[in-house]
Parts: sequence; structure tokens; C-alpha cells
Amino acid sequence: MSILSAKNIVVSYYGDISVLRDVSMEAKEGEITIIIGPNGAGKSTLLKTLYGLLRPKKGSIIYEGKDITGLKVHEFMKLGLAYVPQSRTVFPDLTVMENLELGSWILRHDKKKVNEALDYVFSFFPILDEKKNDKAKTLSGGQQKMLEVGRALLTKPKVLLLDEPTATLAPMLAKEIYSFLVRLRDEKTTIVLVDQNVRQAFEIANYIYVLELGENSTQGSKKEFEGKLKEVIKDWLNYDESH
Repeated sequence: MSILSAKNIVVSYYGDISVLRDVSMEAKEGEITIIIGPNGAGKSTLLKTLYGLLRPKKGSIIYEGKDITGLKVHEFMKLGLAYVPQSRTVFPDLTVMENLELGSWILRHDKKKVNEALDYVFSFFPILDEKKNDKAKTLSGGQQKMLEVGRALLTKPKVLLLDEPTATLAPMLAKEIYSFLVRLRDEKTTIVLVDQNVRQAFEIANYIYVLELGENSTQGSKKEFEGKLKEVIKDWLNYDESH
């Protein structure tokens, strides 16, 4: 059953130059959906549109059967969506706990819920509990990414949108992030993932969408892509075969 979908969306940054052209996709409840494609294909733009950071010129965003196109970002959060961008968003001079508390602002009037949310995050990332009094700038790159993801989890979202969560991370840290995403899916959280680490992202995916030049190229289940992933990506520019 689809929980979040984009229907024939067109998105432009500058005038009539469309970054996404008639793109459609859907994320099924409790699954990991990955969006892959060469650089400049519009993957990050699609995630931002799904979260309301960009409004499509045409088309619609549907969540739990309702058209939510045009809602404000804070309304998306209250509905049960969370978004972790590719760029670093931690506040370096605040402690880990202070960073997390900023992510729990919609729960601020219920201290019990805040504490339960923090315990929930620490159950996924014990290292954040250990370092909760340390300034965020002292964390490693991988730990900062855990902090960003943990902050997004404080509202226990139904849908988590992640843009390049393993970018610049060492392979072992990237593996930790993927293991976490599988665990989160097992707890019935729906995940929409953009990641250039195509092969590893593919391993945890349930369904794959390929974007090229701002348009849908191909799509299918993991089983349908088995054995032909290399063929799909062989012509992409800037693709690193070591991934």
C-alpha cells in the first residue's frame, strides 16, 4: 500500500527550466524505496519536493491518500514525515543533547514524550547517549550523521526521507547507517533514500526508481533489477565503479 507518492510533478528552479519533468513515484508503507540516477538527474529535487521544500508547478504530492501539495514544512512534520538533507545541519557549538532537543520542539510541551523520544533515538544510536554532553563539532563525520538522523527520528516519523546519508563516510560507517535503515524498516518505518552508493543502497532496497535528465527512466522491484543493475548504470557520468 502506497503511503507517499508524487504524481506527474514538474519542478522548476529558474523560470521555465524544469528540473523534474512529469516525474511520478510512490513509496509503499514499511519499505525502503531508493531513487538512483546520474549526477544532475533531479534526485535531491524530488526529495525536497516530497517534503514541501519545493512546490511543483504541476502535479501533486499524495500522503496517506490526501493531496498535501503546497503545505508548509512544519505541517509535513506534524503529519509524520521527516527529512535529512545531504548537507550537514548539526549546530557545531551546541552539545549533542542540545541538538536533539531542537529536533523535539513540537513535543516541547510534554516532557514525558520528549524523554521517550530521546530514549528511542538512543536505542538506535547508543554513541549519542554516551556523548550527549559533548559539543557536536567533536563528533566524527559518521557520528554527526547519526545525530542528524537521530534528530529526525525524535518525532517517530512514518516516512523518513534521506538524501545521501553515507556521502563522505568510510565504508564501515556507511555499513552502520545501512544496518540502521534496515532495522528502522523492520519497525515499519517507510524510507525514501537517495544515495550515490548505488550497489549498497540496492542491497537494502525493496523498490528502485531511476531518474535521468529529470525524468523517470526505469523502475522495478529489487528482484526485477537483479542481474541488470550494472547495465542500468553503465552510461552514467561520474559513476564510481568502486561503489
